[in-house]
Amino acid sequence: MEGRRRDDQSEELSVKEAPNHAALGFEYQILDDDRHLDGKLATHRAGALYDLIAPSRPTHVHPVGEWNQSKLVFRGNHGEHWLNGEKLLEFELGTARMDSALAKSKYRSLSWFGERRRGHLILQDHGDEVYFRSIKVRDL
Repeated sequence: MEGRRRDDQSEELSVKEAPNHAALGFEYQILDDDRHLDGKLATHRAGALYDLIAPSRPTHVHPVGEWNQSKLVFRGNHGEHWLNGEKLLEFELGTARMDSALAKSKYRSLSWFGERRRGHLILQDHGDEVYFRSIKVRDL
Protein backbone atom coordinates (compact mmCIF):
# COMPACT_ATOMS: atom_id res chain seq x y z
CA MET A 1 0.00 0.00 0.00
CA GLU A 2 1.18 3.51 -0.71
CA GLY A 3 0.08 6.57 1.24
CA ARG A 4 0.62 10.28 0.72
CA ARG A 5 -0.35 13.15 2.98
CA ARG A 6 -0.41 16.92 2.83
CA ASP A 7 1.37 19.03 5.46
CA ASP A 8 1.65 17.51 8.96
CA GLN A 9 -1.37 15.23 8.76
CA SER A 10 -1.79 11.80 10.26
CA GLU A 11 -3.21 8.68 8.69
CA GLU A 12 -3.35 5.07 9.78
CA LEU A 13 -4.06 1.62 8.51
CA SER A 14 -6.03 -0.24 11.16
CA VAL A 15 -6.92 -3.89 11.55
CA LYS A 16 -10.38 -3.67 13.08
CA GLU A 17 -11.23 -6.29 15.64
CA ALA A 18 -13.72 -4.49 17.84
CA PRO A 19 -17.19 -5.91 18.45
CA ASN A 20 -20.32 -4.06 17.32
CA HIS A 21 -18.60 -2.46 14.35
CA ALA A 22 -16.44 -0.07 16.38
CA ALA A 23 -13.40 1.17 14.47
CA LEU A 24 -10.83 0.02 17.00
CA GLY A 25 -7.92 -2.31 16.43
CA PHE A 26 -4.18 -2.46 15.87
CA GLU A 27 -2.96 0.62 13.99
CA TYR A 28 0.00 1.08 11.66
CA GLN A 29 0.88 4.76 12.05
CA ILE A 30 1.74 6.90 9.01
CA LEU A 31 2.87 10.33 10.12
CA ASP A 32 5.20 13.25 9.46
CA ASP A 33 7.10 12.77 12.73
CA ASP A 34 8.86 16.13 12.58
CA ARG A 35 5.75 18.22 11.96
CA HIS A 36 2.96 16.44 13.83
CA LEU A 37 2.55 16.58 17.62
CA ASP A 38 2.07 12.79 17.80
CA GLY A 39 5.59 12.36 16.40
CA LYS A 40 7.06 13.28 19.78
CA LEU A 41 5.97 9.95 21.31
CA ALA A 42 7.96 6.92 20.14
CA THR A 43 4.90 4.64 20.00
CA HIS A 44 3.04 7.22 17.89
CA ARG A 45 5.75 7.79 15.26
CA ALA A 46 5.61 6.64 11.63
CA GLY A 47 5.67 2.85 11.36
CA ALA A 48 4.71 2.28 15.00
CA LEU A 49 2.17 -0.24 16.19
CA TYR A 50 0.24 2.73 17.54
CA ASP A 51 0.48 3.24 21.30
CA LEU A 52 2.07 -0.21 21.71
CA ILE A 53 5.45 -0.68 20.01
CA ALA A 54 7.81 1.96 18.65
CA PRO A 55 9.86 1.40 15.50
CA SER A 56 13.21 -0.24 16.29
CA ARG A 57 15.08 2.14 13.98
CA PRO A 58 14.71 5.68 12.69
CA THR A 59 12.03 5.96 10.02
CA HIS A 60 12.69 7.33 6.56
CA VAL A 61 9.43 8.98 5.57
CA HIS A 62 9.41 10.61 2.14
CA PRO A 63 8.73 14.37 2.03
CA VAL A 64 5.16 15.66 2.09
CA GLY A 65 3.48 15.08 -1.28
CA GLU A 66 5.58 11.99 -2.16
CA TRP A 67 4.34 8.42 -1.86
CA ASN A 68 5.48 6.17 1.00
CA GLN A 69 5.29 2.39 0.69
CA SER A 70 3.92 0.52 3.69
CA LYS A 71 3.82 -3.21 4.21
CA LEU A 72 2.18 -5.10 7.03
CA VAL A 73 2.72 -8.81 7.57
CA PHE A 74 0.55 -10.81 9.92
CA ARG A 75 0.94 -14.60 10.20
CA GLY A 76 -0.58 -16.36 13.18
CA ASN A 77 0.72 -14.46 16.20
CA HIS A 78 3.59 -12.78 14.31
CA GLY A 79 3.36 -9.24 12.94
CA GLU A 80 5.78 -6.95 11.06
CA HIS A 81 5.66 -3.29 10.01
CA TRP A 82 7.67 -2.10 7.00
CA LEU A 83 8.10 1.41 5.59
CA ASN A 84 9.81 2.22 2.29
CA GLY A 85 11.53 -1.18 2.17
CA GLU A 86 12.81 -1.19 5.77
CA LYS A 87 11.47 -3.45 8.51
CA LEU A 88 10.69 -1.16 11.44
CA LEU A 89 9.33 -3.58 13.99
CA GLU A 90 8.06 -7.05 14.63
CA PHE A 91 5.97 -8.48 17.43
CA GLU A 92 4.40 -11.67 18.71
CA LEU A 93 0.90 -11.64 20.15
CA GLY A 94 0.44 -13.50 23.42
CA THR A 95 3.95 -12.77 24.72
CA ALA A 96 5.02 -10.99 27.91
CA ARG A 97 6.33 -8.11 25.76
CA MET A 98 2.94 -7.62 24.10
CA ASP A 99 1.02 -8.04 27.36
CA SER A 100 3.22 -5.36 28.95
CA ALA A 101 2.71 -3.00 25.99
CA LEU A 102 -1.07 -3.51 26.12
CA ALA A 103 -1.12 -2.84 29.88
CA LYS A 104 0.54 0.57 29.31
CA SER A 105 -1.56 1.55 26.29
CA LYS A 106 -4.88 3.24 25.60
CA TYR A 107 -6.27 -0.29 25.06
CA ARG A 108 -5.62 -1.50 28.63
CA SER A 109 -9.30 -1.43 29.65
CA LEU A 110 -10.40 -3.54 26.66
CA SER A 111 -10.10 -7.16 27.81
CA TRP A 112 -10.71 -8.50 24.29
CA PHE A 113 -8.11 -6.32 22.57
CA GLY A 114 -5.40 -8.27 20.75
CA GLU A 115 -7.10 -11.65 21.06
CA ARG A 116 -8.78 -11.84 17.67
CA ARG A 117 -6.77 -12.92 14.64
CA ARG A 118 -9.28 -11.86 12.00
CA GLY A 119 -10.94 -8.54 11.29
CA HIS A 120 -11.31 -5.79 8.73
CA LEU A 121 -8.76 -3.37 7.32
CA ILE A 122 -9.64 0.29 7.75
CA LEU A 123 -8.02 3.33 6.18
CA GLN A 124 -8.38 6.17 8.64
CA ASP A 125 -7.57 9.85 8.69
CA HIS A 126 -8.49 12.63 11.05
CA GLY A 127 -10.35 14.91 8.65
CA ASP A 128 -7.25 15.74 6.61
CA GLU A 129 -6.54 15.30 2.93
CA VAL A 130 -4.67 12.01 2.43
CA TYR A 131 -4.36 9.62 -0.49
CA PHE A 132 -3.90 5.85 -0.76
CA ARG A 133 -3.12 3.74 -3.82
CA SER A 134 -1.79 0.30 -4.77
CA ILE A 135 -3.57 -1.45 -1.90
CA LYS A 136 -3.02 -5.20 -2.07
CA VAL A 137 -4.30 -7.71 0.46
CA ARG A 138 -3.43 -11.37 0.31
CA ASP A 139 -4.01 -14.32 2.57
CA LEU A 140 -0.74 -15.76 3.89
